[in-house]
Amino acid sequence: MRRGNHTTVVEFILVGFSDVPELRYFLFSVFLCTFIVSLFAHMLLIVLYRFSTKLHTTMYFFLANFSFLEICYISTITLKMLVNLLSGDKSITFYGCALQMYFFLLLACTECYMLAAMAYDRYIAICHPLLYNITMSRDGCLTFIVASWTVGFMVAIIQTSLIFSLPFCGPNKINHFYCDIPPILALACTDTQFNEIITFIVVLCVVVGAFLLIMVSYTQIILTILKRHSSAGIKKAFSTCTSHLIVVTIYYGSGSAMYLRPTSSYGTDVDKFMSLMYTIVAPLLNPFIYSLRNNDVKCAIKKMICNLRIAQL
Repeated sequence: MRRGNHTTVVEFILVGFSDVPELRYFLFSVFLCTFIVSLFAHMLLIVLYRFSTKLHTTMYFFLANFSFLEICYISTITLKMLVNLLSGDKSITFYGCALQMYFFLLLACTECYMLAAMAYDRYIAICHPLLYNITMSRDGCLTFIVASWTVGFMVAIIQTSLIFSLPFCGPNKINHFYCDIPPILALACTDTQFNEIITFIVVLCVVVGAFLLIMVSYTQIILTILKRHSSAGIKKAFSTCTSHLIVVTIYYGSGSAMYLRPTSSYGTDVDKFMSLMYTIVAPLLNPFIYSLRNNDVKCAIKKMICNLRIAQL
């Protein structure tokens, strides 16, 4: 298509990780295995929550909704990447790219605040247990979840509309493995300073803001545990809090490092590696850190396996 004297881009090329053909199938195998493990772990938690009455608590209600969010999140990025690696065709249409960015922003921003809501839930449960049933009622939990999705929707629709209303007249190679904001802005045939400022503000409000809420919640949790619990309880609590904070730092830290800097400085393999942290690695670790290590979940898995064996007899 042509607009005036400029050729309008109708498709983009996702450069990905390597142009070496021999590495294509290796990378495909690695990402496929990662996707399957992550998908199975999140689906397992949803099934356990659905069929195990012992897990029908506020914490696992959040975790089940979070797992559904994570399944959508990893599918948005990984499925297209796997198709491109297997077929060798790295193209994505202009509107397909816009759609992928929209869903990525929707799910990523929703996840930021849902993680903050989950941290707040633990803060109320440990620091203010007498207020827990009132504050974290069913309606209260639904309010947190709906608010998280609303923020994600607003950010996604505004950012995607602003970015894909820019003129793109070539080149069309995206130096990334999915349609992310910085590499797309680098291809625009106009000044993108306004878009970079909007992105910076959004990241400060959504990513950094949610991260600070999580840090405040966990700080209060740790201080409360130090006052009330035995040395054994403190050790267990610190182990749990530390593992949670490691995953949270990977997710928020790598995301902030990607977006809180000028678009012109983007484009190295280190940037792609950082993107892997919050698109592939963090979703893989989350079910094992937040759920599958819990004794209640382990008991629910054992009970489900026993019921399946009995049903087969």
